[in-house]
Amino acid sequence: MKKSVTYKMILTAILAAIGVVGGSLFEFPVLGARVAPMQHLINLISGVLVGPWWAVTQAFITSLIRNVLGTGTVLAFPGSMIGAFCVGWLFQKTQSLIVAAMGELIGTGVIGAIVAYPLAAWLMGTTGAVFLFIPSFFLSALVGVIVGYLILKSIWNRVIVPQQKKLGMKK
Repeated sequence: MKKSVTYKMILTAILAAIGVVGGSLFEFPVLGARVAPMQHLINLISGVLVGPWWAVTQAFITSLIRNVLGTGTVLAFPGSMIGAFCVGWLFQKTQSLIVAAMGELIGTGVIGAIVAYPLAAWLMGTTGAVFLFIPSFFLSALVGVIVGYLILKSIWNRVIVPQQKKLGMKK
């Protein structure tokens, strides 16, 4: 196995573990919505560092474990996985952290909310407008993206780029 594949696999597992623990620890109400920004922060970091498919894997593992433990909802699957993919794909195409951050906002905050609505109606019996989901998902994603972006920017040139060069992932 190549070093970069091992690196991505291990980093994916570590980020999923942080997402499981952090998702239960960091929740707070904002404007009537329950904001849980950790998954969005992790999606941004994993999408940028390991790419879209490993980020989707991380989001799935995190959502699955949180659901099994009873600390998450089924709505985490579409929201987190779509957002993680958008981050990784956009970062691969642009190499821009800000564009990747926008991918999480749009992927989870808008598309994930729209996809989660029929799932909530079907599995959870939720009634109401789809547009009630978007502000909640978007606000949660916004908080996580801001923190994740600040973390990535602060360590980018001193930690991330040298590590990726060492592993042969960047030239």
